[in-house]
Amino acid sequence: MSAAAGIFLLNIFYNSVSSLYFHIGETEKKCFIEEIPDETMIIGNYRTQLYDKQKEEYLPATQGLGMFVEVKDPDDKVILSRQYGSEGRFTFTSHTPGEHQICLHSNSSKFSLFAGGMLRVHLDIQVGEHANNYAEIAAKDKLTELQLRVRQLVEQVDQIQKEQNYQRYREERFRQTSESTNQRVLWWSIVQTLILVAIGIWQMRHLKSFFEAKKLV
Repeated sequence: MSAAAGIFLLNIFYNSVSSLYFHIGETEKKCFIEEIPDETMIIGNYRTQLYDKQKEEYLPATQGLGMFVEVKDPDDKVILSRQYGSEGRFTFTSHTPGEHQICLHSNSSKFSLFAGGMLRVHLDIQVGEHANNYAEIAAKDKLTELQLRVRQLVEQVDQIQKEQNYQRYREERFRQTSESTNQRVLWWSIVQTLILVAIGIWQMRHLKSFFEAKKLV
């Protein structure tokens, strides 16, 4: 299916929660880029609203209307590709640090109800330890309030360490790119200098032969 993809770069801290809504057409795809450290869990919750032309407002979408979610890692490898309902939740864990692309589009081509209309999608993305439901964890593992707090602190420290490792990884890549660029600029300057010297020598020899032919020297 041909789809017009809109790419939005979200500058979001890893230990925060991103909530937004956007509109998509029948065959339109929306993609978001998240910079994520490795081994980090991401949870996305969404719900859809369909525009009612008669009431001129957005109403909850029907159950038959679904959303297709696809996630690619920095190596352009698909790590999640699945069809969901009009309201749902998707989860994935990053294994490679870097920019992850999260794309959503509807399966509205199957439903004439949505033909030519607009769909509003509310999206909530939780990254890192914010993706954990500590109330469920405490109930499941029967943790006291102190134990739960200690676990939260441990996971926060672990997430901070992952973020620091990712920042070092980015700095290393930037340094390599800078060194590579500087080296290319240096070699290009050397090549330009050699070309200019060669042209100068050729011009001098050409002028010398010209003057000799005219018997001026």
